[in-house]
Amino acid sequence: MQQKTPTATEAFSEAVRKGLTQYPKSLPSRFIYDARGDALFQRIMKMPGYYLTRCETEIFNRHKEAIASRFADTGSPFNLIELGAGDGKKTRLLLRELLRLDTPFSYMPVDISENALSGLVATLKQELPDLRCSPWQGTYFEVLREIGRMKDQRKVILFLGSNIGNLLHPQALSFLKELRETMGREDYLFIGFDQKKDPATVQAAYDDPEGITEAFNKNILGRINRELGGTFDPGKFRHWEVYDPETGTAKSYLVAGEPMRVEVRDLDLEVEFERWETIHTEISQKYDDRVVEWLAREAGLVIDGHYADSRGYYKDYLFRLA
Repeated sequence: MQQKTPTATEAFSEAVRKGLTQYPKSLPSRFIYDARGDALFQRIMKMPGYYLTRCETEIFNRHKEAIASRFADTGSPFNLIELGAGDGKKTRLLLRELLRLDTPFSYMPVDISENALSGLVATLKQELPDLRCSPWQGTYFEVLREIGRMKDQRKVILFLGSNIGNLLHPQALSFLKELRETMGREDYLFIGFDQKKDPATVQAAYDDPEGITEAFNKNILGRINRELGGTFDPGKFRHWEVYDPETGTAKSYLVAGEPMRVEVRDLDLEVEFERWETIHTEISQKYDDRVVEWLAREAGLVIDGHYADSRGYYKDYLFRLA
């Protein structure tokens, strides 16, 4: 019997119940994104200290011809599948180049946020009317099942924005192995990896003085209040960011400033917090070539090229089957 895919509300409810009843508490970062979360992330990407978006945009501006040519190198039609497409601003640089090359392809943006997808589709219709676009709403893992049924069609899978950094190494490796299972011999996987660098530069990217990142992380508490009848007071939590340069892991927490009891009425759930108890909300993993090569080797992939920004802060790697 085929397993029923949970609705977005069911998935959110399940994650909240699980995350708030375990110790230590945690909430998945993907649920920060709704209309408010999307808008806050747009502001984050424009912050002076948040270098990631500018670095990947620079890579696409400098190397779009080379990247597009690699995607189209067989001359056969393909599906360009982007996991976590967001607003697609960077990707549009590649889409324009592929259209200029008269490449036969279809763009399939994937995102958990219906708000982000509808905005992207509207923009694409206006800016690139000749583009074939088939949006998919869902989590990466839901969509992977669908991608796995497309083995008779050539694919280029994009995973940009250092979204893979939201996974610790064991989870990233499992994810890459799942992606590998969907790929054929002519397929490519194109992933953005934020590189290790001065720890102060990393810290500043996630701990802005304006408090935009704090508001972004606290939006998950707001979503629980709005959608599940929660009674969180976000003002009673402090956003805290730490970066470990040895492991390359940046972590975000919401820290309770006082003891409290919170209800989530729709889940019939009461949650106790001690003072200074944490909710882990995000990780952002940083990489170097050695770690990326190890991940590829363990996942059954090989690196077939990479593209960096001028400072070497960020790299996009092209993978194929080993």
